[in-house]
Amino acid sequence: MDYKPLDLNKTYLITGVAGFIGHFLAKKLLDQGCTVIGIDNMNSYYDVNLKIARLDLLYPYDKFTFLKCDISNKKELFNVYEEYRPNVVFNLAAQAGVRYSLENPDAYIQSNIVGFTNILEACRMHPVDHLIYASSSSVYGSNKKVPFEETDSVDHPVSLYAATKKSNELIAHTYSHLYGIPATGLRFFTVYGPMGRPDMAYFGFTDKYFKSEPIHIYNNKDFDNDLYRDFTYIDDIVLGIERLISVPPQEDVPHTVYNIGNNNPEKLMNFIHELENALTQALNREVSFNKVYEPMKPGDVPATYASTDKLFKAINFKPETSIKNGLSNFANWYVDYYKKL
Repeated sequence: MDYKPLDLNKTYLITGVAGFIGHFLAKKLLDQGCTVIGIDNMNSYYDVNLKIARLDLLYPYDKFTFLKCDISNKKELFNVYEEYRPNVVFNLAAQAGVRYSLENPDAYIQSNIVGFTNILEACRMHPVDHLIYASSSSVYGSNKKVPFEETDSVDHPVSLYAATKKSNELIAHTYSHLYGIPATGLRFFTVYGPMGRPDMAYFGFTDKYFKSEPIHIYNNKDFDNDLYRDFTYIDDIVLGIERLISVPPQEDVPHTVYNIGNNNPEKLMNFIHELENALTQALNREVSFNKVYEPMKPGDVPATYASTDKLFKAINFKPETSIKNGLSNFANWYVDYYKKL
């Protein structure tokens, strides 16, 4: 199916606009002249200054409006829909992170379940052309079959975060069935790049290097059980989302999910080596992490990566940015942003 150019007469609502993916999607739409309404609750799950810095890059656009709003506040959210009447909605607001869900489960229920249901209710009351929402590769749980395909069973999540994302897919399907809401869920696979999330491993490894602290790698030092992961660069993610805007599901129940990943799994150790090389180039000095190896954790899956056949068939697209180029862009941004030269 062919995608169409963006309709500049439509209004695009992005929740989680101060987040990593939300920011880059907003910038992509604004660069093409779209009207973008962005909302975010600006929580402190990670450094709020980074969220502010992302927003500061969006404020100069005349067609950008930012509203501080929490999607779990139904009244606030409905007010946004009533005032701005969005045609296309991207729900990227969510409580992220797997380990944090062990410490603060309430945050996941409020944002990922209550908040997402509010989004669907708002789309029911104020019909939209297309709702595109963030799911996650974590829904695949401990599946051992790779690559992961959208038709695989996702009935055994291994974290509360994953369970809430699986719930999003079920609730969205139900609303599409009952009310005809055209909805597409995107199972993201390890998104990385400049201005990324500080709780992600590549960002944390870089932080630890500058603090002269070791990085902990849950892998055997002889790499007999090397981990493979799908690392997907932010620009590829945003381009995929953009192309999907004009391709809402056409089935009787207008709901579908897509993997959006690199389909080119990298060894974790190769990824770390490329990050060292990228920082070496950015700093113009040799960078080598102090590595502490620990056994793979119970439940760790040796390989996780996406089949992107369904996405390619829908929009003739699959990510292509190499980790060398992607990590180089991240390293250059990090060194500049944190003034590490």
